[in-house]
Amino acid sequence: MSGPHPAVAAVRSAVRRVLSDLPADTTVLVACSGGADSLALAGAVAFEAPRAGRSAGAVTVDHGLQEGSAQRAEAVAKVLDGLGLAPVLVRTVEVTGRGGPEAAARRARYGALDGAVADHAPAVVLLGHTLDDQAETVLLGLARGSGARSLAGMAPRTGHHLRPLLGLDRATVREACARMGLDAWEDPHNLDPRFARSRVRHEALPALERALGPGIAAALARTAGMLRADADTLDVFADGLYAESTDTNGSGDTGSGSGDPGDARSGAAEGGTTGGPPTGGPELAVAPLAEAPDALRTRVLRRAALAAGCPASALTARHVSELDRLVTAWRGQSHIDLPGGVRGRRVAGRVRFER
Repeated sequence: MSGPHPAVAAVRSAVRRVLSDLPADTTVLVACSGGADSLALAGAVAFEAPRAGRSAGAVTVDHGLQEGSAQRAEAVAKVLDGLGLAPVLVRTVEVTGRGGPEAAARRARYGALDGAVADHAPAVVLLGHTLDDQAETVLLGLARGSGARSLAGMAPRTGHHLRPLLGLDRATVREACARMGLDAWEDPHNLDPRFARSRVRHEALPALERALGPGIAAALARTAGMLRADADTLDVFADGLYAESTDTNGSGDTGSGSGDPGDARSGAAEGGTTGGPPTGGPELAVAPLAEAPDALRTRVLRRAALAAGCPASALTARHVSELDRLVTAWRGQSHIDLPGGVRGRRVAGRVRFER
């Protein structure tokens, strides 16, 4: 008797590896939109989880962005229930807030998934991102100019979010879905050129393939993996610098790292003092930052800006570079406007973030 189709076997194998690394009491939830990628993932989990003695369910999110979305979510839930997954959860969200519709929908979706994980803890959620999704993410990061961490793409695991299919291309995963006899739904937004990811998928990547030859998606994904390893190492060193810079007992309170009397004048002009409380985010002492390598200093500045409330999707390398000038090229300049209504300002030997 022959085994499963190679595409089905590849998806099941990827799921099996992930399940084998989880603690025995962990509930597995599949995030499923009804699209081919997440449906193939759900089918593979439904096959592998019982054989691994695991509890496995699913979550589908109704974003309410299209007419009939509630009925679509219920139809997806019915398919998931038919696969034997339990519990099957339908979560309805409201897509609002900053960053445009793509960012707002993603934020709402992940909030719903995180809520489901919390309700069934200890639990993880499996996401159906493929190698092609990784390549698209790298190109979007390149367009933002946000540095190596942005170009590192999506990690196989981020907290309780797991991505078993990152090593498989979209064609393989969709072939697996068809071979499992699952009827996938194509989200019209995936074809809508108003959305950046859609343009990357249907215009940018094909153009690169035509210009440079096949294998671009795989090459971008490999590059992301290498950059992620480098970025992880640098982040470890940056953690130490961040701790040193945010130590309120550090020498940065006096502005001794700058050697520029204009720093003290600016503190007086802006009403700053050498020992005031934080004004909306972390305060960073200039002295240890000024002595650090660029790669570590800019990581610390970016981390502080995010902690102060800057949206990660809007914070670019240009913003971080302007913050860096408060440390390395201080000439008494005023505040730096950042995304999310945040300002960075140098006062009395410290970089402060204000709402």
